[in-house]
Amino acid sequence: MTISFPSVQEQLSIICRGVEKIVPEEELAKKLQHSHDTGTPLRVKYGIDPTGIDVHLGHTVPLRKIRQFQEIGHQAVIIIGNYTAMVGDPSGRDEARSKRLTEDQVEVNAREYLTQVGKVVDMDRAEVHHNGDWFGKMSFADVLNLCGRVTVAQLLTRDEFAKRYREENPIFLHECLYPVMQAWDSVEIKSDIELGGTEQLYSFMLARDLQAQQGISQQIGMMSPILVGLDGVKRMGKSLGNYIGISDAPYEMMKKFMQLPDSVMQMYFELLTELPLDEVNQLLTGHPKEAKVKLARTVIGEYHDAAQGDDAAKRWQREIGGGGLPADIPEVELASGELDDGGLPAYLLLVKLGLQSSNGEARRLIAQGGAKLGEEKEVIGDANQKINVENGMLVWAGKKKFCRVTLT
Repeated sequence: MTISFPSVQEQLSIICRGVEKIVPEEELAKKLQHSHDTGTPLRVKYGIDPTGIDVHLGHTVPLRKIRQFQEIGHQAVIIIGNYTAMVGDPSGRDEARSKRLTEDQVEVNAREYLTQVGKVVDMDRAEVHHNGDWFGKMSFADVLNLCGRVTVAQLLTRDEFAKRYREENPIFLHECLYPVMQAWDSVEIKSDIELGGTEQLYSFMLARDLQAQQGISQQIGMMSPILVGLDGVKRMGKSLGNYIGISDAPYEMMKKFMQLPDSVMQMYFELLTELPLDEVNQLLTGHPKEAKVKLARTVIGEYHDAAQGDDAAKRWQREIGGGGLPADIPEVELASGELDDGGLPAYLLLVKLGLQSSNGEARRLIAQGGAKLGEEKEVIGDANQKINVENGMLVWAGKKKFCRVTLT
């Protein structure tokens, strides 16, 4: 079936947004033109190693790109790397991963991954392949033949391997197979374009070499920048605790968005939304808080729905942005016997309620004006001020730590 595509220029304006590198760039327009002229969709590959099951916004950058290709008529091809996952991607690692996943672990993760990926990609129109379908059938002779296509010198051009070699850190033979396996996936599914991060450049180019050896049209690598996390510095990742998960509750997503440094807003709008860049620039020249609310509502609406995005924004404004009372105030028990004539020094009250971890930390917070009492948020002015504790009293330690006292 032939497909009527938008013009090549229109396609380029959509798919090149937020792309850091295209290799080789001069071939992209030619591929798109041939596809347009023949009505033949390009095969756009994205590989996922199911080593975990929490998809966060960093993962969605290439997933959004593959959806854009789908929307203009091209074929999404998702590779579930059930065999590469058992090897482990060495990208960005200075040491070998000590623990490899089992087949059962990978299969469980893969099912959950596809469920979450379906929030971004139209899975009804996507091809899904497991690379174990071809690697699992290879004989040892086949593996030797594949390895014979790549030199050790080529492998050592990978930054992480070169670094480990210089520093005399071990490089295990199975790790060297990873980029070869990833590249061979492109041969098996005859990919025209592969999506990923800039750290995948070596594998993308190796795939071109292997495709040429097989007499197959060579793929183009399209690499997106690495989305930084909530700290605005390091790449978004669960292990760093600086991530926003697409399955997070809407209000949790909203609170995380509002923590973002102003410096990353341009990147987040460009990579995570389809808002016109002129509109984005206009938003960013205004009030940063309003821009963050717009960003959060837009992204939350994509992974939940627009109404939940609006509700999360209103709740944040009511409870935090506008200084209102939170809906879910935790209650902390305090024994009446711990009180001296019904009261405690302010710094000690914060510590006993678990709002601060030490006397010194509590004193510093009070000195900075961050400790408050009651619904009116009356500032505690002196760390030694004796607070007459009452049942139901609301105590604040900054904007995000608070509780009601329950006397026992």
